[in-house]
Amino acid sequence: MTTFPTERPVRPDPVAGGEHTVAVLAVDGVVPFDLAVPVEVFGRARLADGRPAYQVVVCAARPGADVDAGTFTLRARHGLEALAEADTVVVPGAADPALPADAAVVDALRGAARRGARVASVCSGAFLLAAAGLLDGLRATTHWLGTADLAARHPEVDVAPEVLFVDNGGRILTSAGAAAGLDLCLHMVRADFGSAVAAEAARISVMPLERAGGQAQFIAHEPPAPDGVSLEPLLRWLADNLDRELSLDDIARQAALSTRTLSRRFREQTGTTPAQWLARARLRHAQQLLESTDHPVEWIAARVGFASPSTFRDRFRRLVGTSPQSYRRAFRAPEAVRAA
Repeated sequence: MTTFPTERPVRPDPVAGGEHTVAVLAVDGVVPFDLAVPVEVFGRARLADGRPAYQVVVCAARPGADVDAGTFTLRARHGLEALAEADTVVVPGAADPALPADAAVVDALRGAARRGARVASVCSGAFLLAAAGLLDGLRATTHWLGTADLAARHPEVDVAPEVLFVDNGGRILTSAGAAAGLDLCLHMVRADFGSAVAAEAARISVMPLERAGGQAQFIAHEPPAPDGVSLEPLLRWLADNLDRELSLDDIARQAALSTRTLSRRFREQTGTTPAQWLARARLRHAQQLLESTDHPVEWIAARVGFASPSTFRDRFRRLVGTSPQSYRRAFRAPEAVRAA
């Protein structure tokens, strides 16, 4: 496990524009959007007098190396020496986060964290931070499609599947999908230089100033687990009984397992607990009904297991960050789709 400094690294004085260096690490398979987010947010942030708030560099495993970015190839001017000098290191996501991490990159990230640099990831970049041991014992997130895989590959990480981003005391930060990377970068700008600078950076990015890190990701409907997975019949049963009040004992009885064995298998196969899985399944079903039907919110609340519509509204707002009606307006399917 990586050992970090006991104190948060000192941030530059707000009057000292451009003295805070941000190194954005591009590895093979880097997702272009994930790469562009920190480059644009930090690169365009300005202090009150118009001076740049940050110096931004893009680096790769070797200076001048070609980096595969999917539809194009980019050439980074800087190598890993940039991580040794940066105040903040940002790791964008890669198309295949399961690929083995470059040993030199891992060492450079560990070195940056040891000397007190702030290290952050966008989307699947969290897998590289986890491979470097930087997330051991910490709370972290990534795109909702990858949270179960991250939890399975790195059980020492406390994976938070729904949130937009996680800030572990200003040292190690992770975000969900690329849009959540905008929220995370604006959060860091605000921490460094205050709300006014962050608000201007948000305006340039055509973004709200900041969605709270605890706001939920807009989670699409996960595909069912493949046949043959031991929990697959139970997950289908849970999905068919979302309107019922189910305790851990009820779920364990249905699975013919002890509560302890059930909890262990849930963690192994889904990366979460039965209660958390059930809560997310209810939320996903509510989202689906809001998108695809005209049923009243009260009807949907009962359909997904809430006796009280007001409790449903409160829980939905807390988890998704908006009201059911606002969500319906934003994600409502076209008439033709709803009628199908």
